[in-house]
Amino acid sequence: MTFYKQIQAAATAGKKLFAVLVDPDKCAGNSLPHFAELACTTRPDFIFIGGSLTAESTDKAIAIIKQHCDIPVILFPGSAAQFSPVADAILYLSLISGRNADFLIGQHVLSAPFIRHSGIETISTGYMLIESASVTAVEYMSNTRPIPRDKPDIAVATAIAGELLGNRLIYLEAGSGASLPIPAEVISAVKKNISVPLIVGGGLRSESDIRNALGAGADIIVVGNMLEKQPEMMLRFSKIIHEF
Repeated sequence: MTFYKQIQAAATAGKKLFAVLVDPDKCAGNSLPHFAELACTTRPDFIFIGGSLTAESTDKAIAIIKQHCDIPVILFPGSAAQFSPVADAILYLSLISGRNADFLIGQHVLSAPFIRHSGIETISTGYMLIESASVTAVEYMSNTRPIPRDKPDIAVATAIAGELLGNRLIYLEAGSGASLPIPAEVISAVKKNISVPLIVGGGLRSESDIRNALGAGADIIVVGNMLEKQPEMMLRFSKIIHEF
C-alpha cells in the first residue's frame, strides 16, 4: 500500500496521524541521532524532512535517521535543491495560497526530471500559508502573503481550488515557529469543504493546541519547532493524537 493510500484510509476511518518535522539545519550534529531514536520509541507515523532554507545535506540527514529509526521519511522540500531520492516519499508542495509562480510551478519544473527518474512516491499537496502574528520563514523565503487568519472563506476557496486542480492533500501551515496556530474556525471550514485528507502544522506548542486542531478536523498533525526545543514532548503529543 502506498503512503498516500495509508493516509487516505486513516482519514476515512477517522484515525488521526502524527508527523514530526525535522529541519536538517536545526538538528545537525549529535542531536539528529537522538531525535531519530526518540521517534523510534514514540512512534509518530511519519518523519517529514525539509525547511525553508537548508544548508545541510538532506541525503545525509535521511541516512542518519534511517540508521536509528524505521519510521517512514517523507520529504517536505522548501526548494528543488532539497530533493533526495533516498526518502520514502515526497510531498510535492505547490504554494497555492501565494502568487509567486516559482513556488506554484517553477521549483517543480527544476525537480520533476529527477523525481520521475528516482521513482519515489510523489504526493501532490496544496500548501496554504495562514497568517500568524509574525513573519515566518516560509513567508519571507517564498515572498508571498499568507491568507488572513480571519478570512476562512478565502481559505476554503483556495483549498477547493487546490483539490479541483488535482492536489491529493491540503496542508494548512502557520509557519515554522509561528506565534499563533491556525484558528480552529479556519481548519473546520476547510475540512468541511474538501474531500482529500487535511494536514495542519505550525504554531502547535501545547496539548490544547493539538486537541483544538484535531477537533476542528485535521487528519495529520505536524509538529517541528516545538520538538526541536523540547523533544521529550514527542511522546505526549503522539499519545494524544493516536488516542483522539
